[in-house]
Amino acid sequence: MPKIGLISLGCAKNLVDSEHMLFLLRTAGWEITEDMAEADVGVVNTCGFIEAAKSEAIETILETAQYKQSGCMKGLVVTGCLVQRYADEIRAELPEVDAICGTGSYENIVEAANAALGGQKAAYLADMASAALDGARDRLTPTYTAYFKIAEGCSNRCGYCIIPKLRGPYRSRGMEALLEEAQALAESGVKELIVIAQDITKYGMDLPEHKRLLPELLRRLCRMDFTWVRLHYLYPDQITEELIDVIASEEKIVKYLDIPLQHVSRRILRAMHRPGDGEEFAALIANLRARIPGLVLRTSLIVGLPGETEDEFAALCSFLQETQIERVGVFEFSPEEGTEAAELPDQIDPETKANRRLIVEELQSGVLDDYNTSRHGETMQVLCEGFDEEQQLWFGRTYADSVEVDGHVYFESDAAPQPGDFVPVLITESLGADLLGVQKGE
Repeated sequence: MPKIGLISLGCAKNLVDSEHMLFLLRTAGWEITEDMAEADVGVVNTCGFIEAAKSEAIETILETAQYKQSGCMKGLVVTGCLVQRYADEIRAELPEVDAICGTGSYENIVEAANAALGGQKAAYLADMASAALDGARDRLTPTYTAYFKIAEGCSNRCGYCIIPKLRGPYRSRGMEALLEEAQALAESGVKELIVIAQDITKYGMDLPEHKRLLPELLRRLCRMDFTWVRLHYLYPDQITEELIDVIASEEKIVKYLDIPLQHVSRRILRAMHRPGDGEEFAALIANLRARIPGLVLRTSLIVGLPGETEDEFAALCSFLQETQIERVGVFEFSPEEGTEAAELPDQIDPETKANRRLIVEELQSGVLDDYNTSRHGETMQVLCEGFDEEQQLWFGRTYADSVEVDGHVYFESDAAPQPGDFVPVLITESLGADLLGVQKGE
């Protein structure tokens, strides 16, 4: 039985694609290995969203290709967004790569692996919109957490973003297929279901019903045996009163919302082809916090879009100070080939962009410190994720901490909790972005 290893780069949506490919490979007779040194074929599922992701993908491809000289690896397959964007360049400039699959061709992974094993060159580049939306997968997440992708692609056409050209237009999965998958996940022991798509708020708008189906989907998910249902990502102009009501009333929906704002200047947002402005966003945040007690917010921001003035940047900083959004990811504008924003005049120099990012990060560090301090003395439910040998403490996440992007709670315990257990932890102090505490007795 040939062995195959897979490296998954980029976002959670890409990870779900990797899980689907692993299922197809395993059921076709391949043995999955985590050790690339013993793999007959290696697969790198790439991200190609921004320059840093492209660099990481190319570096990983070249590192994996070294096993063709030093190990038993006979072939290398590259899949995902980088392939979709640069298929011709990969074939011309990376002879180490034997087979490629674009984002519309994950179903061809077995054929690609077989071709690579046999020393053949192969390319599978089907229409992105024809990609299968449903399918079984071998999960790569811990048994208690699962990503739940409800739609593929994006039709928002933001001026700085390449995703529609990497993933195709927005396509919602059918409700019944989603519910069947969710039920299977619940029965397998999943406690935290993370609902993902490029924009979950548009779920259902492209289906025959042509209506917003996210509230109905969430109600039905909350009837299943999950403890937490976490939501990523909600676009600010698509958050309806009905959706707010569902989030507020359903106990299983964690009161943590990731709402990408990107900026607050109306002029900058229109240059991005995005709606809203700081005043509208502040009103939305006030409404959400009034309706959803204990709400923690995360957002993403872009600084240094071409033409961003000092006053517009200052307005962004003022907005953050006023709204006290607990979690903020800030990114320097990356002029991506093929996007409208890359062609805009008045491109901002790298040093200015970096300085603006650092200013936002410093400002946000203070907001996070204040939030963490506000939790001192509170008992919070923590999803235990394991034991840290270096710290000699257990660790996990509260409802306010999403996977990989937020901090952890490190805690003492005499009960030796297992990964996946929910543990009541008395928060005692802060340690940077993390919290410290002690498990409370029953």
